[in-house]
Amino acid sequence: MTDIKEKLHSGELYYPSSSEIMSEQLDCLELLYDFNATRPHEAQKREELLKKMFAEIGTDCYIEPPLHANWGGKHVHFGNAVYANFNLTLVDDTHIYVGDSTMFAPNVVIATGTHPLSPELREKAYQYNLPVRIGKNCWLGAGVIVLPGVTIGDNVVVGAGSVVTKDLPDNVLAYGNPCRVIRELGEHDKIYYYKDRKINYDKL
Repeated sequence: MTDIKEKLHSGELYYPSSSEIMSEQLDCLELLYDFNATRPHEAQKREELLKKMFAEIGTDCYIEPPLHANWGGKHVHFGNAVYANFNLTLVDDTHIYVGDSTMFAPNVVIATGTHPLSPELREKAYQYNLPVRIGKNCWLGAGVIVLPGVTIGDNVVVGAGSVVTKDLPDNVLAYGNPCRVIRELGEHDKIYYYKDRKINYDKL
């Protein structure tokens, strides 16, 4: 058991349907099923389930069901005040780290699991995993896909529909397929919230 569980997090090739890990994974998915079956008024029950499901989850986090996760969140580390809208998909075969106050729009996918290009190995369903790290106060727009091994810095905005294939530095707006840095975020964004519309801080 120890050997194959170490391979989950070492980047080595392994067989994901091994009986050595499937039983534990199914137990995790039972909790995920319970979470997705909660009713809108059962906020406390959701919170209690998330504490059991996730490796770490901070205070004031909100995840809108349905949530999808290969290991039910077992390898997911959320900071405080993380918000996720409908259909967040966490391919959490290894660790996913998310900083405080980060937001996920609907249908975001964060993937750590991937497969070799060799047809012979893929035919046998071999896999390897690379961790994903997302910083504090980020916003990932609808339909964003983050690929295995990517690190996203703090205060990053990723535009809707982007496919993030490479690391992104702090304090940038990035979008596209493949995702690329468009510009740095700065003083302009403290004055305008949309085109020529100014932020009226006195009314906030």
